[in-house]
Amino acid sequence: MTRRLVLASASPARLQLLRQAGLAPEVVVSGVDETATRSPRVAELVALLATAKAQAVARQESDALVIGADSVLEFRGQPLGKPADAADARQRWRRMAGRSGVLHTGQALFDVQGGAVARRDVAVSSTTIHFATPTDAEIDAYVASGEPLQVAGAFTLDGLGAAFVRRVEGDPTGVIGLSLPLLRVQLGRLGLTITEFWDR
Repeated sequence: MTRRLVLASASPARLQLLRQAGLAPEVVVSGVDETATRSPRVAELVALLATAKAQAVARQESDALVIGADSVLEFRGQPLGKPADAADARQRWRRMAGRSGVLHTGQALFDVQGGAVARRDVAVSSTTIHFATPTDAEIDAYVASGEPLQVAGAFTLDGLGAAFVRRVEGDPTGVIGLSLPLLRVQLGRLGLTITEFWDR
């Protein structure tokens, strides 16, 4: 019988991504206070946040594979999570236009057996994003849509923001919120295969 797969995230994009990949996770929101975690390096920060989310949900489980994930855009060395408000999103886009950033997604996979974490695997997917140069009117319209206020870095690849991304170097699924190729590798390191979790 296939093990239960639990997504420790409220992100609809992550859930949709897993479903499109043939997986059927249950969703348990971690409730982790993301502002309490700090690190001087963005890649380390997302790994710590993903681990905290997976750990919080793993404590509630007796037998499951728990996936925690977190994404942050690194732009000119600074971490950019979700914008504080519309003015913040607008200002970010005016700074990012025509430039590049790195979207880091941390993933923590916890194997819970008998009410305890038996094994864990934590890794980070990093993808370079080359932004287009939208006009002020396009930026205003995008911010008015509300989409950039809900996501790390104030952009998406699976929504309206895709029109404002010129090129991606790396894994696009990691930018959407959860790297599927990395998840396959993580499962493999725990002696599992992604195909055994296909919902068929």
